[in-house]
Amino acid sequence: MSLIEDLTALKTEAVERINATGADIESLRVNLLGKKGQLTALLKGMKDVLPAERKIVGEIGNDVRQTITAMLAQKKATEEAAQLAAQLTSETVDVTLPGSVHKVGQPHVLQQIIDEIEQHFLGLGFEIIDDTVDSPEVETDEYNFERENLPKDHPARDMQDTFYITPEILLRTQTSPVQSRSLEKHDFSKGPLKMIAPGKVYRRDTDDATHSHQFHQVEGMVVGENITMADLKGTLLSIMQALFGEKHQIRMRPSYFPFTEPSVEVDVSWNEVTPDTKPEDIEWIEVLGAGMTHPNVLRMDGIDPEKYSAFAFGLGPDRFAMLKYGVDDIRQFYLNDVRFLSQFNRKGN
Repeated sequence: MSLIEDLTALKTEAVERINATGADIESLRVNLLGKKGQLTALLKGMKDVLPAERKIVGEIGNDVRQTITAMLAQKKATEEAAQLAAQLTSETVDVTLPGSVHKVGQPHVLQQIIDEIEQHFLGLGFEIIDDTVDSPEVETDEYNFERENLPKDHPARDMQDTFYITPEILLRTQTSPVQSRSLEKHDFSKGPLKMIAPGKVYRRDTDDATHSHQFHQVEGMVVGENITMADLKGTLLSIMQALFGEKHQIRMRPSYFPFTEPSVEVDVSWNEVTPDTKPEDIEWIEVLGAGMTHPNVLRMDGIDPEKYSAFAFGLGPDRFAMLKYGVDDIRQFYLNDVRFLSQFNRKGN
């Protein structure tokens, strides 16, 4: 029998074996196409084929190899699909079983307070400034102190113990620098500037129950024509009642800040105040500082204090959270104790 006849017979035999039910595909591949397989053994006889016939024999050999390879691949794919179908049938999910409840995360309690503050002031038409360009945490001495009416020899600088990186670069001790950066960009032909700036600030405090070297502030400022102390009081009353309840009141006491004149400390009533509440029965708690922006601050920011007036205030979300939820140690907010933080889930999950 010639080599051509042997190759043709092998092709016929291979097709029958591959199509046979229960054929072992891998064993067939090794037996037919492996290094010691039938096709390899037959093709070794090419050395005895006449030169004129080698091309024809080679083409037939390639056809046999390609046919067997394609049929093996198809048979394997068919068997894998059948196995998958059988597996899916045997592993049918019982849709009547109760599903697993996954615990949903929540914003940190301090972020919840900041969100409440932002939503309230957005409703009042304020702009929120919290990007790193206009509200950088690494600040210059000029914006952090000098633009806030605190020259280098001013004794009030001792009120804030500062983290200096260089003599002129520092970690900001307050969010007040955002006021100056906002005033530089604001176009008063389009109306007054009304902004708040939430962010982190840093001071060289010893951490204890009421102090932290890092905490949050929300700076607020309104600049325009005919801005008065009455506007400041109405604004602060609205945010205090939004946070603590409509029956809470505020009072303003004279104080001193270099960047405001006059300056006030603001207290909020810890208990609810009704028309029948006697003044001596009101429990006051100090919550923030505020005042009318000092003319020097406006002047250094290129604003004419004869034409424009302004008020500014600084809110402390950390302190508000302590008061609102009765937390007696500020360090609890930064320990990442899920047992503590999960108490303040505003979604009720």
